[in-house]
Amino acid sequence: MRDYQKGTQCLHAGYVPGSGEPRNIPIVQSTTFRYSSSEAMGALFDLEAEGYFYTRLQNPTSDHVAAKICALEGGTAAMLTSSGQAANFFAIFNICSAGDHVVASAALYGGTFNLFAVTMKRMGITFTFVDPNCSKEELDAAFQPNTKAVFGETIANPALIVLDMEKFAQAAHAHGVPLIIDNTFATPVGCRPFQWGADIVTHSTTKYMDGHANCVGGAIVDSGNFDWTKYPDKFPGLCTPDESYHGVTYTERFGLEGAYITKATVQLMRDFGASPSPMNAYLLNVGLETLHLRMPQHCANALKVAEYVQNHPKIAWVNYPGLEGDKYYALAQKYMPNGTCGVVTFGVKGGQKAAETFMAGLQLASIATHVADAKTCVLHPASSTHRQLTEEELAAAGVSPDLIRLSVGIEDVQDIITDLEQALEQV
Repeated sequence: MRDYQKGTQCLHAGYVPGSGEPRNIPIVQSTTFRYSSSEAMGALFDLEAEGYFYTRLQNPTSDHVAAKICALEGGTAAMLTSSGQAANFFAIFNICSAGDHVVASAALYGGTFNLFAVTMKRMGITFTFVDPNCSKEELDAAFQPNTKAVFGETIANPALIVLDMEKFAQAAHAHGVPLIIDNTFATPVGCRPFQWGADIVTHSTTKYMDGHANCVGGAIVDSGNFDWTKYPDKFPGLCTPDESYHGVTYTERFGLEGAYITKATVQLMRDFGASPSPMNAYLLNVGLETLHLRMPQHCANALKVAEYVQNHPKIAWVNYPGLEGDKYYALAQKYMPNGTCGVVTFGVKGGQKAAETFMAGLQLASIATHVADAKTCVLHPASSTHRQLTEEELAAAGVSPDLIRLSVGIEDVQDIITDLEQALEQV
């Protein structure tokens, strides 16, 4: 499937039915799988054979969908998780332990920032958050001897800051660590971070990949490019024997292409159980089949909306990286020349009170704690998704008190603009 275009991959990658088999990916709604002998099952537990024995670790439906996402990103191995939060946690925890350190962009989704700065800090893993627009020298200074990874978002949620991935990749590799990129907003239709030096990609599949607000989910994709064996002391979990599996060394048994995802599956999924249900994986695949059609429409609608609000007298400012003149337009053209995402942020003159009046006046768009699905929705991040952050942390994340995040759907764009117009008249 690597030779096919993205649109074809959205429909066919990850599952090829045989003669007389279901044309759609089957829903394998079973917790367990039957084997004819203890020896056959034992080989699975020893990682000596491929197969399934308990859906908490792996399930055929989930694996087919993960393989599709892997193909879309151009990776070598992938896995699904129960949420995007679980995907980001696994991506870091798979190579970090208590006492380790991570460099991360400060412009992150509020839930991710809290996961890193609070919860994982309690686990003994520390993070240094850097300005995504920092100089190479400032970025280099953030690294410590115990740094194990660098993390960022292709397009920051909700600040819409476009990360200079090549700059961050070069810094990560100079210090012998991988670059992990959350590619949720851009999706592989808009950007494939592996082409720009990223080593691991995560997704909240809850967003554009599902596309219809049907199911929460996440994904992790490995490029297979990072050579863990060059740094065995830095990544012992991948390069030294795992006694819980009779001394298997993941890089030796599964190679660079499969070691990282295999370890995340057989260790982290085994112990944390953040697995998606087969039904959710099936629904995710239904969304993926139209991802290549929906994303261009999201982007086209968002650009028209951005142009409209930019010229409205009641709008103080607007951010959209696909809008010519935007601070991140040049980076967006470099990394995502065919479109960025469907999210536009702006401020209504009059501050938070005016923003609340505007949002309450919307009729087509819904006020919802969601983003990036087929229907237009709106949110005030400072009082919701980023509520736990301090004023300083909000500023570092690019979230001002008056910021409104409008997730532009795929309705007729004139109806979206008409809704915005009548709501602004009430301000």
